[in-house]
Amino acid sequence: MTEPAAPRRPRKRVTYGAGREALLNAAVRVVARGGLRKLTYRAVAEEAGVTHGLVVHHFGSRDALIEEALTHAIRSSLTSSDLETGTGSTADFTAGLTQMVESGPDLQAFQYELLLESRRRPELLPHLRALYDDEYFEATRRELAQLLPGPVGEGLSRMVFATLEGLVLHQLVFGEREVIEDALDELRNVLRLLAADREGRGGRDGDLAAEA
Repeated sequence: MTEPAAPRRPRKRVTYGAGREALLNAAVRVVARGGLRKLTYRAVAEEAGVTHGLVVHHFGSRDALIEEALTHAIRSSLTSSDLETGTGSTADFTAGLTQMVESGPDLQAFQYELLLESRRRPELLPHLRALYDDEYFEATRRELAQLLPGPVGEGLSRMVFATLEGLVLHQLVFGEREVIEDALDELRNVLRLLAADREGRGGRDGDLAAEA
């Protein structure tokens, strides 16, 4: 006897704006589970519960789908992580980071998959690099400029972002949310010490200038 076929996922009627985001989230989940090689129109359509033709209609090419999904993943992560709060408070810096990973692990896994895949497929790198430059790196620099007196160089902002990215990967793979939160507290303490040191140096430089 043959086994009954598995029930097909019901297809949905999706509006343009909401449908596009639903398809991007479906693409993120497909890649997070199976890597970029598993990303096809049909896989995304099945994941989202829509027709194959709807995915083609929205994106037109697989490369366009990848690029838009990456932009969606990075901007969603920026919003939920509190990387850039604009408050000037060290306590607020990345306050949402661990919750971001816990509530949306596929968004983070998708980005790491794209980073690794760009080593094998260099054509992915320009869009990936442009997004990191314009979104992650620039947001980090702007927030550090709020937190620290004086100029913020590329080396400092990149070091801070690399620390955050490593902690996200650690939580994604190992869990240990409490350990990651302790590490974030230590990073905030380092930033407070750096701010105090810069303020002290500024005061001493001002005194020396006045004496001269």
